[in-house]
Amino acid sequence: MRWYDDHVLPYLIDLACGLAPIRRQRLLVIPRARGRVLEVGIGTGLNAPLYDRTRVTSVVGVEPALRMHRLARRRIAAAGLDVQLMGLSAERLPAPDASFDTVVSTYTLCTIPDPIAALREMRRVLAPGGRLLFAEHGRAPDARVWRFQQRLTPLWRCVAGGCHLDRDIPALLRDAGFRADVQSRYLPGPKFVSYHYWGEAVADA
Repeated sequence: MRWYDDHVLPYLIDLACGLAPIRRQRLLVIPRARGRVLEVGIGTGLNAPLYDRTRVTSVVGVEPALRMHRLARRRIAAAGLDVQLMGLSAERLPAPDASFDTVVSTYTLCTIPDPIAALREMRRVLAPGGRLLFAEHGRAPDARVWRFQQRLTPLWRCVAGGCHLDRDIPALLRDAGFRADVQSRYLPGPKFVSYHYWGEAVADA
């Protein structure tokens, strides 16, 4: 599995997360980023060309899977962005309180071991008036599809880098102290992996 994780999985994730329907979802949120940006789970840098460089002053990207960094650096360089890459997970962010204007999370909450802890850290580092921009896949609204997601997730996690199919994204945001404007729908593809959530959230008062 180590060889698979190092030499196959980064390219599979890059391919799957770079499909046209997923790119369209990213385009719904990434151009809204402004100011000092923290991107959680920057992965292979698929968001890099989608930022509006006239609105963004700096980007810090965190990604614990160091094998992804090589692909990310290529895209970051091609996009002309100044990005600081950090090889860590989001449950403990080495950043002061209120240090970012925007936090970005795209196709990341499915794999973080403790998503509530990570979201609380995202909330902590957001400046007053800052926003969390998100696009994620997760729990389907149809009971039959959700039950299938639950049954499949233990196997899926092993081959998809720890990805959970059945996480309830609105509930995670709420439990971490965010007030979110959430949109959702099925994208083209198998229902067990194609229910998507996107939007923006602010720290709940």
